[in-house]
This record gives sequence, structure tokens and C-alpha cells, in this order.
Amino acid sequence: MNDHVGTAAPRRAFTVTNRLVLSIAVPMTLAFLTTPLLGIVDTAVVGQLGNAALLGGLAVGAVTFDFLFATFNFLRTGTTGLVAQAMGREDEAEEQATFWRALAIAIVSGLVMIVLAPLVIFFAGGFFAPEQAVRDAVSTYVGIRILAAPLSLMNYAILGYILGRGEGTLGLLLQFVLNGTNIVLSILFGLVLGWGLEGVAWGTVGGELAGAMLGMAIVLRRFARAGFTQRARALDLPAFIAMLSLNRDIMIRTFLLIGAFALLTRQGAQYGTATLAANAVLMNLFHVAAFFLDGFAAAAEQLAGRSVGARNGAAFRRTVRLTALWGFGMAAVVSAIFLVTGSSLIALITTAPDVRALADEYLVWAALTALSGVLAFQMDGIFIGATWSREMRNMMLLSFALYLAALFSLGALYGNHGLWAALHVFLLARGISLYLVMRRRVVSVFA
Repeated sequence: MNDHVGTAAPRRAFTVTNRLVLSIAVPMTLAFLTTPLLGIVDTAVVGQLGNAALLGGLAVGAVTFDFLFATFNFLRTGTTGLVAQAMGREDEAEEQATFWRALAIAIVSGLVMIVLAPLVIFFAGGFFAPEQAVRDAVSTYVGIRILAAPLSLMNYAILGYILGRGEGTLGLLLQFVLNGTNIVLSILFGLVLGWGLEGVAWGTVGGELAGAMLGMAIVLRRFARAGFTQRARALDLPAFIAMLSLNRDIMIRTFLLIGAFALLTRQGAQYGTATLAANAVLMNLFHVAAFFLDGFAAAAEQLAGRSVGARNGAAFRRTVRLTALWGFGMAAVVSAIFLVTGSSLIALITTAPDVRALADEYLVWAALTALSGVLAFQMDGIFIGATWSREMRNMMLLSFALYLAALFSLGALYGNHGLWAALHVFLLARGISLYLVMRRRVVSVFA
């Protein structure tokens, strides 16, 4: 299920240029940046309350949703790859059918999450094993935010379709509305109205609703103009099964990726609430770096998928080269900025003196994650666009095993410094292993 392009498909010419890469990467970088900005604002809103337990509860709750939603990230990534390949084959009907299948899976999965909310809250408290005050905060936050699960997954499917078409500016608009609404409502509910942590959670629900309403309005208007695809094609059971089978490996990969971050949070919690909160603050910096890199990964997804669909090896190789150059350049800039301004950003996020001191101590580790992770982000984009999911899954399993060994050995030796060092081991292992596999895979695909 990893190669959806028949060998008899004609080669379709198109040229990958710096301008084409940037036309996707720049707006999507801006779009993705609104997500960690949202995390920073949420943390800052709760941080102003001066209660480390609430900050820790927000951190655990946020990681819980990262785990839940990112497990279903194939609704975004898988849709992007399949739509991009259909675009490369010039098959507009399949582009639309892919979207409808992803949307149906999103709605059903989101409703199941709501039904299972009590179990989510129970396992979140049991896995992270925080203090009771933190457990109470987690229960409050998760219980409210999970109501937006169907909307969140719908937004994944919508964005996947938009990115598969290479429409970075439209993707920026949708993410700006979603996260911008979330930020405004979180500040309004959390601080102005004094709802605290509950207000932050309700702000997230409002933002997801705004994004889903706008996204569906845009997509439905487009489909109405072009003509809706036949219902039988969109609801074709074998096509649904094929989509789920293709994305099974992406789900496993994403499950392990978020599991790695969850383990970092869990291990940090063993050093106390202040360390848990400090790591939460620094992870926001990592997310900022990650979403800078995700813009170029998004360009790699669309252009690699389009190249595979068009059977254009030259375009694929140029996609790899240009996204690597821009990605490494961006990573160097981001790391330098965080090294210089990181302490000031930490001071803006939290008012707790003990949390600030610990975050400053571990700042350098978070600042350098952009450089150690850039190849992993780029390769993820290449493999997702090409739908080489099996290889991506296997290299994630290898990298996760190396991460576990580093996490527990370095953590035991060096404490929280060891935990951050293990994260760098994980990022480097992912990037290097995928790059080596890609060099072999591209020869057979475009032979």
C-alpha cells in the first residue's frame, strides 16, 4: 500500500523551484507558528495565576491531547500525500473523494473520543502520576477540551486536502482563524472573565469550531463549482479500507512520536512539579522550532507526493535538495534566536521564580532542537508525500528503541539534562535513518 502510482502511468513534467517551495513553506510556516504561539499564550494565561499545579495540569492535559490527536494525524498527513499524488496524476475526482473519506473517518473518530472521555482522564492521571492537585487540573481541562474532538479531526482532514493541493496561503488563512480565535477566547475566558484553566479549555473548543466552519464553507463552495464527485466513489468501501491500511503505519509512527514526548514529560514529573512546569515551558520553545521546520516539511510533502504521482524523478530529487537547504538555514536561525532571547521568553511565559530558574538552566537543550531535528522533519515530509509509510514506521521503531535506551540511561546519570539529551538522540536517529532509506528507495521508484 506504499506505492499508489501504477508503473504504466505517464510521466508528467513540472519544475520544482525555490519560488514554488517558498510559496508553500512560507505561508504554512506562519500558519503552523500560530499553534505553538497558542501553547505559549495558554501557558502564559495559566502561569499568571501563580499556581504551579495548574500549570502542570495544563502541561499534562496538553500532552494528552497531543497524544490523542496526533495518533490520528494521518487524517492530515495521509490526506496530503494522497491528494498530492492525485494532483500529480491530474485526477480531480480522486482528490475530492479522498477528502470525503478522511472527513468521515474524522467525525466518527472524534465522537468515539467524546464517549471515551472518562477513560482518557483516568489514563492521563495514571500514566503521568502527578500530584493530586495536578490530577484535578488535568480532569477539568481534558473534560472540557475533548468536546471539540470531532471538530479538531475535521480540521485535520480539511488542512490535509488544502496542503495536498499546495495551497499554502489558504492553509495559512484557516490556521490563523482557528488558532487566532482560540488565543482571543483563551485570554477572554481565562483572564478577563476569570475562568482560569477552564477558560483556556473553552477557548480551544471555540477556536476549533471557528476553523471547521470556515474550512467546510470554503471546501463545499469549491466542490459545488467543480461538481461533486459521485457518492459511490467517495463512499467506496475498498477505498476506505485502502486508506486505513495505508495510514496504519503513519498512525503507529505518530503514536510513537507523541509517546516519546509524553515519556519526556512523565520522566520530568518524577523530579517534582517545578521541573515538570519548566519542561512544559521549554517544550513550547521546541514546538516553535518544530513549526518553523514544518513549513518546509509541508512543502516537501506536497512536492514529493506530486512528483511520485507524476512519476517525475527529477522533480523529486530537486524537492529533496531545495527543502533541505531551506530547512537547515531556517533551523540555524531559530536556534540562534532562542539562545539569545530564550531567558526573556521564559520570563514572559511564567511568573513562578522556581520554574524560571529551572527553565533557564535547561534552555540550551531546547534551543538546539531545531538543528538536531531538521533532517527528521524534512524526511518525514518526503516519506509522507510519497506514502512510503512502511519504511517510515520501521525507522521510527528503530529510533524509538534508541531513544528509550538513552532516556533511561542518561536520565539516571544526569537527571533532567539527560532527558533532554535523549530527545536529541531521538531526533538525530530519525533523520539519519530515513535519509539512508530514501537514498535506496528513490532508485527503485523512479527507475
